[in-house]
Amino acid sequence: MAVAVQNRAGTGRADLGLSPGALLVVAGLACCVAMSMPQVHIVAYCADLGYGVARGAEMLSLMLDFGIVSRVASGFIADRIGGLATLLLGSVLQGAALLLYLAFDGLAPLYVISALFGLFQGGIVPSYAIIVREYFAPAEAGARVGLVITATLFGMALGGWGSGVIFDLTGSYQAAFLNGLLWSLLNVSIAAWLLQRSRARMALA
Repeated sequence: MAVAVQNRAGTGRADLGLSPGALLVVAGLACCVAMSMPQVHIVAYCADLGYGVARGAEMLSLMLDFGIVSRVASGFIADRIGGLATLLLGSVLQGAALLLYLAFDGLAPLYVISALFGLFQGGIVPSYAIIVREYFAPAEAGARVGLVITATLFGMALGGWGSGVIFDLTGSYQAAFLNGLLWSLLNVSIAAWLLQRSRARMALA
């Protein structure tokens, strides 16, 4: 499988169809809007639930620690299944974690969910660089990676700000988590479509 992934490198637009670069930018924005909700607001969320900011800070530390594990592990996974499949896997799991945040608000479950969220989301952003390496010409790599990573940064900023606005309007973080879940579904849809498109074109070839 690793050899097949290497053989796709540089084959370019023929594998992904129309406007794959633009779709990757939208996917990068969407995944990080979703990703920012727990990362930016977990401390305030715990305070809102009455657990205190110290518990929230512990959950954030746990989330970031497991994110390191995820980032390394996702590299091994991408070597075997490719960047798009790794992006789809991470996005689906990130959405599942956001759904768990909606379902449980006990102290112990929040620790577990925060660890899972960190474990699931850490490899998503690096997947974009792998996708660019696999499906675009080397001469385009710098610009395309820069565009997608810039979109992820805007996504983190937009998601963090937007979740705060939603909380101010509703007085609850449930709507903010739901907003993150919807953005995650958009990212999953794009990754799934691109992966299906790529496999269909490879089969025709």
